[in-house]
This record gives sequence, C-alpha cells and structure tokens, in this order.
Amino acid sequence: MSPTAGSRARDASRRRILIVEDDYLVALQFENALTEAGYDVVDIASTAEEAVQLIPDHKPELVLMDVRLAGPRDGIEAAAEILERFGIRSIFVSAFSDPTTRARADRANPIAWLAKPVADRRLVTTVSTALRDIPGGSDVG
Repeated sequence: MSPTAGSRARDASRRRILIVEDDYLVALQFENALTEAGYDVVDIASTAEEAVQLIPDHKPELVLMDVRLAGPRDGIEAAAEILERFGIRSIFVSAFSDPTTRARADRANPIAWLAKPVADRRLVTTVSTALRDIPGGSDVG
C-alpha cells in the first residue's frame, strides 16, 4: 500500500480505483496520475491474492490490472475472480497483449487494454471513459 492511499480521507463523490501492479514505481506513476485527475486510488496490490482480498473493504468501481504479477497467480486470474465474485471489471495495463494472452483474458471481460509504457494522459482518458459506463458517482477525470 502506498503511503498516501491508506491515509487519504475518502470523498464519496470521487470514483474509486484499485491498482494491481507489482512494479512499485509504475504503480506510483499510475496513482499520481489518477489522484491528480481527481480519482480516489483506494490501494495498491502487488499480487493476485492481495487484490482479491482488498476488494470487500475498499469497494473499488474499477481495477487497473497488470497481467504479470508477483506470486503464483497472474492478473488475468485475479481479474476473472474479481469479476465473478464482485462484479467489478478491469482495465489491463501490461506489456503482454499478444493474441494468446488476450484470448485468456476474455473470461475477465476487460474494459480495455493499455500497452506499457502508458502515458499519464492516455491512462486517465481510458479510466474516465470506462467510468462513464459504470454507475455510481460523477466522473471527475
């Protein structure tokens, strides 16, 4: 968890996003871009297991998910479980977007794919577009 994610006061009007990324510097880049755009980054997970465990407490509206994660399970497995158990969809942000990987990810019903490295503006625009289609609070991006 980043130092700011856990200590930030929650504002009900801000859209909630969970970042699942095992590269801490990349996760911080995503967190900074989204926070500056007005989103509430509820936490940062580095494993599939941690991501699934964080969902009930943080109730994100959207998950930014890397495909390759630390630990035995990957982001595709985590995104599929999060969708099945909690009804929350993901945006995959990964250097791995070959046809085989994308076909495996179909069961997670991803909102979008972003190829790493991703510019902050593209990340925020993609999140903003995705959240327009998800009920719950006003989009701030």
